[in-house]
Amino acid sequence: MSRKGKFPIAVPKGVEIRMEGDEVHVKGPRGSLHHKVHPGISVVKEDDQLCVILDEKHADQGNFHGLYRAIINNMVVGVSQGFEKKLEMIGVGYRAQVQGNLLDLQVGFSHPTKLPIPQGISVKVEKNTLIILEGTDKQMVGQFAANIRSKRPPEPYQGKGIRYQNEFVRRKAGKAAAKK
Repeated sequence: MSRKGKFPIAVPKGVEIRMEGDEVHVKGPRGSLHHKVHPGISVVKEDDQLCVILDEKHADQGNFHGLYRAIINNMVVGVSQGFEKKLEMIGVGYRAQVQGNLLDLQVGFSHPTKLPIPQGISVKVEKNTLIILEGTDKQMVGQFAANIRSKRPPEPYQGKGIRYQNEFVRRKAGKAAAKK
């Protein structure tokens, strides 16, 4: 049995949760999410808390217990508060802008890089170099941030590239001159 899976999930005011078969539906002020639950996992609502319970018959699949507790907790937090990721662009001429449903990145290539913005994520660009992603689904926000970062990851010699805000990039020393 998972240690994380044992903790109950606090349900804030304004968030409603319902089970339909093997799916959990969470609805709140920022939107609604749903997720299919493994057959050995059951979700029980008690007052203003949710308990994720692993069935005795499926005790060998305890690794799903903590996983589904974390997923459901992220759904509750997402529909009540939302998730946010910030990316910084460092480099001469690097800039970004939102054009309708596309994120246009100028990151030193001879052509612009245009990424379609997924449904459910809002993108804002501040000062042309700070990209702010917001959404209710933690996995979707994180995956889109990783896709943006993968277009020009930070390089260790000059530090140029796209990085998460407050991400530490270990710098390397350049090539030393040969001594004779």
